[in-house]
Amino acid sequence: MLKIFLRLAVSEYIRQLLSFEEYSFSLEEVTAKSSKDSTAIRRELNRLIEKKEIVNLRKGFYLIIPPRYSNSQKLPLQLYSEKLFKYLKRNYYIGLYSAAKIHGASHQQTQRDYLIIETPMLIAIKKKNFDIQFHTTGNWPKNNIEKKKSDAGIYKVASPALTFIDLIDHHTKLGGLNRMLASLEELTEELIEHDMKSLLDWYDNKSSMQRTGFLLDELLGPNSFSDMIFQKLRQRPFYPVLLSPKKNQKPGSVDNRWKIDVNLILESDL
Repeated sequence: MLKIFLRLAVSEYIRQLLSFEEYSFSLEEVTAKSSKDSTAIRRELNRLIEKKEIVNLRKGFYLIIPPRYSNSQKLPLQLYSEKLFKYLKRNYYIGLYSAAKIHGASHQQTQRDYLIIETPMLIAIKKKNFDIQFHTTGNWPKNNIEKKKSDAGIYKVASPALTFIDLIDHHTKLGGLNRMLASLEELTEELIEHDMKSLLDWYDNKSSMQRTGFLLDELLGPNSFSDMIFQKLRQRPFYPVLLSPKKNQKPGSVDNRWKIDVNLILESDL
């Protein structure tokens, strides 16, 4: 559908955006479309913020809060992530617990949203009911970022296999393995061999692969996913690692094929 915007008042422009299922806009966009000068635009934006009809998420970037989200005063990440990162000119994907929830592994209930971005790091967003945490990766995925469709258009999300290994890779920053064990167990139901093979074609963090293979064996018993990881690992030497890294602690003797020193009692709360 061709989107035609006449030069309008800010509130009228926002109503037009909503009619096209768009829930975000930049200051530059509204300035270009409005018939008012910059001072009047900012005054009207502030008035709409006070009325809780919009939220200034980041400097120069706004979210629209339509009536169906007025009680929660929060939008699902899927409705604005793509436009936000086009505005920021950065690569991203929805990851960790947020991706797990999209894939149906919603045991870990959290009001926080999680995004994976390329370095440099962005400052976390904590504003009103929005709590967005960013995590970086220096090895940007060559595969395993899925494009899904929301009411507002496409958004990017980690595949189940990438979500699984990312959770393990970042577990020390997310409350530890036991906190996420139930989510990992639910995610195993979404794993498929093609997704895992695609991941192993480019992923090269050996310690995270060791921990992932070990945990898959613990959760599933003998399985094809961990066998695929082990075949990738054995192509190069790999060395003992702690199941959960601890400061000033080094791995001791190991008695499993993953060379994992099990320094943690695994206890799922599922």
